[in-house]
Amino acid sequence: MIGFDFNTIEWTLLGIVGGLFLIQVYWYARYLCAPARRIRKSKGEGLAVSGERPGVTVVLCAHNEAYNLSNYLQALITQDYPEYEVIVVDDGSEDDTRTVVERYMAACPYLHMTFVPYGARVGSTKKLALTLAAKAAKYDYLLLTDADCVPESNQWIRQMMEGFGYGKDIVLGFSPYFETKGHINRLVRFDTLFNGLHYLGAALCGHPYMGVGRNLAYRKSLFFESGGFTHMMTSRAGDDDLFVNHLATKQNTAVVVNPEAYVWSVPKTTIKEWWQQKRRHVSVSPAYRAGTKFRLTLEPLTRGLFYAAVLVMVIVAVTGYGAWVIGLAALALFLIRWIMQTIMINVSARRMGLRRFSMFSILWFDIVLPLVNLWMIIVPKKYKW
Repeated sequence: MIGFDFNTIEWTLLGIVGGLFLIQVYWYARYLCAPARRIRKSKGEGLAVSGERPGVTVVLCAHNEAYNLSNYLQALITQDYPEYEVIVVDDGSEDDTRTVVERYMAACPYLHMTFVPYGARVGSTKKLALTLAAKAAKYDYLLLTDADCVPESNQWIRQMMEGFGYGKDIVLGFSPYFETKGHINRLVRFDTLFNGLHYLGAALCGHPYMGVGRNLAYRKSLFFESGGFTHMMTSRAGDDDLFVNHLATKQNTAVVVNPEAYVWSVPKTTIKEWWQQKRRHVSVSPAYRAGTKFRLTLEPLTRGLFYAAVLVMVIVAVTGYGAWVIGLAALALFLIRWIMQTIMINVSARRMGLRRFSMFSILWFDIVLPLVNLWMIIVPKKYKW
């Protein structure tokens, strides 16, 4: 019979790795799997908004987006919803953006256009653009997206508006990226899926902390009553996640994970473009609420410590400073976590109608992405919207 007469250091290492393992499993099961649970629970069910379909204003900002508007604007003005308008805000475009929108406006009376005044001296012209659109909006419900985005179906508005039932003020949606060939695209899609499962899952568990402007809705009255973006105008980013982080609560926030409510986006195609986009998003995280920062830090911190502790235990066993059983236990926990992680992420991806990822891709991204985020926080850099 094999004995387990470990010394104090060995028991301590086992306790640390076991504790970190349990925290990771709990986090995955509670938060990351929440969107998949909601999809399974609501499959075949409707979330009717008390029979009434309130009017909604769809808002998108455009900066040199003539090409994307030519391809995707049609999908916004042909939605199956009884009462809505679309407002395009031209944010200093130098291409044919205005011409493209005006061409559609000629045949669509509920499509409108406004613009950011030339030479506006503000920290974020996008926040100014969204504020101008909110002021011009005919309806109290604002549904935001971007010019390089296209809804999954003509039921997008209808599905997102379902979330406003029961007195909700904010509705969070999901916006995956188109699939193309190459490692960069897999990286972008995994990062988007992981972050999406996290913020949607957190909101479903009563801790909403962010949304993405590609698919986000809130009441105009909430926007103006809270002061809009006045508390964050010095930051170029944050028009979506900081706004939600500032105002979202368990009581006023809803999540819509129906695949018909997805908004697909054009992904970045180079590391440099993705890096700049990622840096812009990460740059506002220090301004999150204290509770949000704690929860966002806990997972990657325990993840990194878990990997480090496993490595230490294996080294201790291999070098003869500890029992070989220590190394086997560490590798077993590592393998169990890896398998569980792969199953949970891929089951969630399948239920959300997205392509699954290989085990090795998941492991690679699981190690690399937290290091990327940490680097961007430690070494900030200015950017332009």
